[in-house]
Amino acid sequence: MAKKIESVFNPEANQQGKTLSQQGTPNYVAIAESPEFKSLKTKKRKFILPIAIFFLLCYIMLPILTSYTTILNTNAFGDVAWVWVYSIALFIMTWALCMIYVSKANGYDQEADEIFEKEKAGGYK
Repeated sequence: MAKKIESVFNPEANQQGKTLSQQGTPNYVAIAESPEFKSLKTKKRKFILPIAIFFLLCYIMLPILTSYTTILNTNAFGDVAWVWVYSIALFIMTWALCMIYVSKANGYDQEADEIFEKEKAGGYK
């Protein structure tokens, strides 16, 4: 056990030509430098950033629209004002975005597992 820990924290102890994954510890440096991992990071960033910006803009617009305009004060139908419709839509949007994110995150997790399995098999050296 101490030998394993020493080989992880002491680069000179890992000179026998074995990858860290062959010793039981993943080689995170090799994984981070792999094109598959970089592609996964890029895909995640391209999904998360626009969704996060959209989410924040929708939420920030409610106090702005209610404080500085009277657009949401008019009635949408009956005695229900547009502010109530917008507020309920924010809850629906939040649930929808959460479900979309969970679905996409499962795909990202599967890709990460594939990268990890490739590293375990000695694919990154």
